[in-house]
Amino acid sequence: MEFTKSLIKGKLIKRYKRFFVDINLDNQKITAHCPNTGSMKGLLDEGNEVYILKNDDPKRKLKYTLEIIRAKGNLVGVNTHLANKIVNHGLSKNLINELKRIENIKPEVFFNKDTRFDFLIKKNNKKIFVEVKNVTLFRDKETAEFPDAITSRGSKHLINLIDAIKKGYKSYLIFLVQIQNMKKFKIAKDIDVDYYKNYLIAKKAGVNFLAYRCNISPKKIFIEKKLKIIDE
Repeated sequence: MEFTKSLIKGKLIKRYKRFFVDINLDNQKITAHCPNTGSMKGLLDEGNEVYILKNDDPKRKLKYTLEIIRAKGNLVGVNTHLANKIVNHGLSKNLINELKRIENIKPEVFFNKDTRFDFLIKKNNKKIFVEVKNVTLFRDKETAEFPDAITSRGSKHLINLIDAIKKGYKSYLIFLVQIQNMKKFKIAKDIDVDYYKNYLIAKKAGVNFLAYRCNISPKKIFIEKKLKIIDE
């Protein structure tokens, strides 16, 4: 997935009210849209290098969108709205080993009246639901983690992926690691023990869990490498 135009480099001042981030851009303070409602734990130190995208739409109140933060030496893709675009690109370009040569891709498909999954794909005449979780948390040099805050919605998705298996679908959950240099992935059970328990239940029930790391630059982001999932 390529950015529509070159990203602009600045320095983080602060993030507030979830959707706003103040940035030092050429010694001027600008306010950008923060397209990430999560805690962004470990990423928001003042002075961190950031990359923003300018939007020239006259209807937009905020002309910039935060796309990437450099934290502890690693570029991290923080725009959660891009996660599905990155996975869609990966599916169509056969970058996900377990889901190569699929027959079609339908985004944002309702499973029931309350839940929709990110993709419904078809491979070898088998219907497969795919849910995507964007990963931006890392607390050591090589381990990506999810979630970065308690996520009851995430647990609900796990339960529904199990239900999909019972109804004849295959189920996949892809942890999309938008963090450079990560070598493995694990569930952050100290942050959300219920999610960890539901993850173990879903795994036993047949939900397929994958973790893939992205190649990240101010020009493009794409799926690069599968990571080992560590159950601790």
